Amino acid sequence: MSTTDKATTETPDEASHPSAAADSADAAAGAQLSTAPLEDGPAGPAVGIGVIGWARWFWRQLTSMRVALILLFLLSLGAIPGSLVPQTNVDAMKVAEWKRDNPSWVGFAEKLQLFDVYSSVWFSAIYLLLFISLIGCIVPRSWQFVGQLRGRPPAAPRRLDRLPAHTTWRTGKTPDEVLSYARTVLRDSRFRTEAGEGHVAAEKGYLREAGNLIFHVALIVMLVAFAWGQYFKSEGGKLVLRGTGFSNTLTQYDDFKSGTLFDPDDLPPFSFTLDRFDASYEMTGPQRGTPRDFKAYVTFSDGAHGAPQKREIQVNKPLEVDGSKVYLLGHGYAPIISVTDPTGKVIFKDAVPMLPQDANLTSTGAVKVTDGYKDKDGKKEQLGFNAVFVPSFAGEGKGTMFSQFPALLNPQLMLNAWHGSLGVDSGLPQNVYRLTTTKMEPFKDESGAQFKQKLAPGDTMTLPGGAGTVKFEGIERWATFSVTHQPGSGLALAGAIAAIAGLAGSLFIQRRRVWVRAVTGKDGVTVVEMAGLGRSESTRLPQELAELAAQLHQQAPTASDPVEETPEGERG
Repeated sequence: MSTTDKATTETPDEASHPSAAADSADAAAGAQLSTAPLEDGPAGPAVGIGVIGWARWFWRQLTSMRVALILLFLLSLGAIPGSLVPQTNVDAMKVAEWKRDNPSWVGFAEKLQLFDVYSSVWFSAIYLLLFISLIGCIVPRSWQFVGQLRGRPPAAPRRLDRLPAHTTWRTGKTPDEVLSYARTVLRDSRFRTEAGEGHVAAEKGYLREAGNLIFHVALIVMLVAFAWGQYFKSEGGKLVLRGTGFSNTLTQYDDFKSGTLFDPDDLPPFSFTLDRFDASYEMTGPQRGTPRDFKAYVTFSDGAHGAPQKREIQVNKPLEVDGSKVYLLGHGYAPIISVTDPTGKVIFKDAVPMLPQDANLTSTGAVKVTDGYKDKDGKKEQLGFNAVFVPSFAGEGKGTMFSQFPALLNPQLMLNAWHGSLGVDSGLPQNVYRLTTTKMEPFKDESGAQFKQKLAPGDTMTLPGGAGTVKFEGIERWATFSVTHQPGSGLALAGAIAAIAGLAGSLFIQRRRVWVRAVTGKDGVTVVEMAGLGRSESTRLPQELAELAAQLHQQAPTASDPVEETPEGERG
């Protein structure tokens, strides 16, 4: 038995054999499966074909794989400005800041809708055209693939020895026995077989085209998931002080953004109370201050009348509720501050969250006393305090108000005081962490400078002129949570996995054919021929044919050469 592997694929002489018609039909079906444009075809529709002709030509171009790839590339390019330029539906404050920093580009960016890329006309047009193009590619290919699955392997060519991989041997088994063995061997190797006159035809690798179809269907699934998620998504943030709670209603959020078709009634009813927040840090070594563990311990209730449950929320380990996820985003400190008026009456006492500015939780904020204060003359005023809080102060003479460590090793609070109007009655929104002093005057110390003082927990600051006192009562902790609902995320993940699986199938599955012919030779001994032909480039085809031939050879071994008889006159 010998196996030959030719360097180049030669076309067998099929015109003189009945299998030529089958091969031609199969080749035509394979050509129909390809969506590649014909390079030698006309560049455009013929002149004078009318509106219907132009519509057909446009549809053929739109549903070609080349145009689908171009649209996919344009969609990727269109997403770039959405990542570089702030988006209105994500952070309107950053959009306003970008406009202030780049005034010469504002008009150009607004005309191109760069602040709302994913809902812009041009991005939506690319998205819809790609969607239509993929559907137009997939539908005809699916029907053609079904036709291929229902088809049978073509008959054997007349000259098997001209195929890329070929082997032959002689055996003492009859042709019918050899062909019966061949069908068993090929079926055990998961080939689809078809018996013909004096031969067996087999084919394998139909899932290659199935992989192509799965890949393109998966792209459509991901596009649908993306659209679904964009239209029905919701995401909100909430800062929660230890000991306080949160209820999942629209009015409870500090900030909230949603998709176009989102309905506030779709928010799942749940609530939780932040019981405790724990944070641990590396205490020594080059990684001193590096976070090690963050945990928020909450009492959770599912539904309006759900039983309280103890839960833990960690970074990357959210609390899941009815398709929504509650993520732990950040944490910080909230000094407890009390303010008394000139009469000694406590008019304000609350924990005021401070906004971290660095990894060691150096924090800034503002204390706003909006109601209840009267100066020593009985005049109603509002008080404001700019605040800087450090959980670990370096010590007097060892540095400025910057924290040396994120934990509470030496907490200090720096306050400077203002009086007048905070501007909260104007109806304009204000930043809770920043003090607006345009209508306020600073308190002055004895030297005429702005009055300020550094406080440790328990210290009291006396305002000049008998205006009252401010006491640093203690420290609370806060944590920020993000409640997100992304309805298309699971579908997008399934589409991505299917796309990878389909792409792998289309790349690694090779479609190939094998023929086995068994005929009786002139000397009465059966001649067996096996040959293989790959429908695509396949370096493994000769090896696979050799393995199949070895299995068949075990059932139909090579016949011994006949012993030639010596004439009687030549015998000694």
